[in-house]
Amino acid sequence: PDFRGDYLVLMQRQWSEWSRLTEVIRVGQPLDSQEPETTEYRRSFSWAMHHRSIQPAREVAQQISLKAHRTLLDLGGGPGTYALAFLAKNPTLHATVMDRSAALDVARMLAEQSSSGNRLTYQAGDFLTAPISGTYDVVWYSNVLHIYSPADNLRIFKKIKRILNPGGRLLIQDTFLQDSNELQPLEANLFAVSMLLYTQRGNTYSVRDVREWLQRAGLTRSRVLHLKKGTGDWEGQLIEGRLPHAR
Repeated sequence: PDFRGDYLVLMQRQWSEWSRLTEVIRVGQPLDSQEPETTEYRRSFSWAMHHRSIQPAREVAQQISLKAHRTLLDLGGGPGTYALAFLAKNPTLHATVMDRSAALDVARMLAEQSSSGNRLTYQAGDFLTAPISGTYDVVWYSNVLHIYSPADNLRIFKKIKRILNPGGRLLIQDTFLQDSNELQPLEANLFAVSMLLYTQRGNTYSVRDVREWLQRAGLTRSRVLHLKKGTGDWEGQLIEGRLPHAR
């Protein structure tokens, strides 16, 4: 269950692709624009993300209380690793994972192996352009923020607001720039270069910027949640945005 092979294969591939950074800068287009994605690659990438996320998903699920909630959307959740971890921790919770069909193929396989998998449902589509069905108490948005531009993330946050129940929560996990000059941590800045390689508009963003987007989207109660040191993903921080309760 703790096999990490597909993630190591992905890291090996990306190591060689970094040698093309000069080419990407010169052309002005990321690698994914030059090499169209295949279904096989998306499935392989989803397995890699599952292997990368197994341990942090367990750690996050242990520390984020969802006892008061009944429905969760894992938006852009790929293999559903986090959704399944939340389901295992919360026996009354039901979750939906939304992503591309090839990623959901992996999620279904993992759900079949999980005792909580019967409480996971699936929604195929590009959530940036397609409607998001249903309403939810919690939306989990993990390692998705950095794929999109500020304008796209604001647009997504506004869509999330419309599907959250009153008092609902948006939980964002990513790598965040922390200092006023947006130079730290180093890992977040290096990852921004990675986004230059692999995405059209992706980047890493500051906590301040993300909270401003939440405010503009109507998720007016935002805060930073700190996980136990050495647990979770990246620097062990989440940003939460809440929809106010109906009066």
